[in-house]
Amino acid sequence: MHTVWKGSISFGLVNIPVKLHTATENKDIKLRQLHKECNTPISYKKVCEGCNKEVKDEDIVKAYEYAKNKFVVLDAEELENLRKENEDKAVEIIDFVKIEEIDPIYFDRSYFLSPDTTGSKAYSLLRKTLEESGKIGVAKIIIRSKEQLAIVRVYKDSLVMETIHFPDEVRNVADVPNIPSEQIVVQKELDTALLLVDQLTTVFEPTKYTDDYRNALMELIEEKKASNTVTASDKQPVPNNVTDLMTALQASLDKTKTTKKKTTTRKKATKKTS
Repeated sequence: MHTVWKGSISFGLVNIPVKLHTATENKDIKLRQLHKECNTPISYKKVCEGCNKEVKDEDIVKAYEYAKNKFVVLDAEELENLRKENEDKAVEIIDFVKIEEIDPIYFDRSYFLSPDTTGSKAYSLLRKTLEESGKIGVAKIIIRSKEQLAIVRVYKDSLVMETIHFPDEVRNVADVPNIPSEQIVVQKELDTALLLVDQLTTVFEPTKYTDDYRNALMELIEEKKASNTVTASDKQPVPNNVTDLMTALQASLDKTKTTKKKTTTRKKATKKTS
């Protein structure tokens, strides 16, 4: 399992060297866009609207637009120093709370926490402490240059860290349009609705829920492959300034062969002359 972050978690004077692994994966089926006329994949270029020309990565800087067309430019060194200044700190659990106190709207992404080489004992201690107390830890962490609020909890035999949104990242429900004010509910309708809920109540079994659309889409793709309803582009993409590694290697090989051939030819010609 790929490690996305390496550091330590601390609570009180206990320090736990840990590794972070993504706990979930996106299984959306990615579809490419092709030119209808020749079935060649569509590419996207970074173009400067002012100069009307393609821009290389090394010519791009980051900036914050504080007003329309007014920017504060931030150079790469400033951003890197700011990131390192915060990222080198250990993840410190600052509070312990009950998970029921956190509304699900705050939850973002889940990560498995595994102990590093010397962290097994402290890892087990934190896991057992959370199990016995029935609490979860609230902490802060910087991942990919973004500070995240997070919780640490027990999931089966593992510790899981879940990033959660800061309060100002959750929009105000008062801004949601057309929310009906409290209205009188007919008791008979309410009783019927409650009866329906009771009949549909069961134990949560995640494996029984499947992505029907994704499965149907994969079936359609496999059917088209089986019936040879496949499309291949009859055009080679025009090379841009970003050279494919394999192409570069092959070109270097061909160039070497050509150079050797020319050298051999020259040597033979020299011998004949002499």
